[in-house]
Amino acid sequence: MTSLAGKTALITGGGTGIGWGTAVALAQEGCRVAISGRREDVLEAAARSWTGTPPILYHACDVGVRADVKRLFAWAAEKLGPIDILVNSAGVNIKQRMMGNMLPEEWDRVLTINATGVYNCMYEVLPQMRERKDGLIVNISSISGRRAAALGGVAYNASKFAVAALGISVANEEIANNIRVTNIYPGEVDTPILEHRPVAVTDERRAKMLLPEDVAAMVVALAKLPPRAHVPELIIKPTSAEFV
Repeated sequence: MTSLAGKTALITGGGTGIGWGTAVALAQEGCRVAISGRREDVLEAAARSWTGTPPILYHACDVGVRADVKRLFAWAAEKLGPIDILVNSAGVNIKQRMMGNMLPEEWDRVLTINATGVYNCMYEVLPQMRERKDGLIVNISSISGRRAAALGGVAYNASKFAVAALGISVANEEIANNIRVTNIYPGEVDTPILEHRPVAVTDERRAKMLLPEDVAAMVVALAKLPPRAHVPELIIKPTSAEFV
């Protein structure tokens, strides 16, 4: 397995949930890690909770705003240097998830952050990866990007299907440049996004869900593969039979 010591990693949606779990997992492997998200106070608190070395850096960014993303990558170039690993983990959902009760502006918000945000970050990182002929991009999609169930809702499902197609398409284009793109499709994970469920999630159900570190372990495994190996898609779900 490839050592990650000294590698650089930038993680969007990195202040909580899967993003933060991935940041810690990569930092524990010796990566120099930076996290981004919309709330600077959340990022700062997360970064301060990491007591290892080197420190985890942070920079506020709304991935749906292209000017923000440009500033993020300019900052990362200065603080980290070339990005070896990009993890697109920023994502949102809404409580009103049906076509009949969802507002158009809610659709716009979900698609802008979940799908266009991934595009924006990939667009910024790819030129430097092409120049080096090396790089790994991991898109945290969702099982909702494989199966359009009511649980995810219209906008979330559409956004995650878009991420799936984006990741596969770019992977096919960039394999000639030795750039690997992987879509991970987690089942239900116990993260703060659950707060936006239309119906509150019971403690019993939460206890059977994946944890952020389960998905993070998959990101680390992907990053440690030798350059000859590429996993385009990966599904991880809870083992409980009620999670299909």
